[in-house]
Amino acid sequence: MLTGRDNLTYDLGRVLWAFAFFIGVIADIACQAAGQIFNLTDFGLGVGALLTAGGLALKLKENTEPKGKDEPHDA
Repeated sequence: MLTGRDNLTYDLGRVLWAFAFFIGVIADIACQAAGQIFNLTDFGLGVGALLTAGGLALKLKENTEPKGKDEPHDA
């Protein structure tokens, strides 16, 4: 889930997206424990916009990712 197509190289975008998800969950739990309100909808919309942009960026750069063992390499 966090690596490129070769399943060996970590992709910074994917790692940061997972980090953003965990931050949202932790912020929601911390705010509830403190009796405060955390607007998970607004946070989710912002992160969703980032994920959409990140997905588009992954699609645009897919031909530059390292090839897997079973994939043919360009000459």
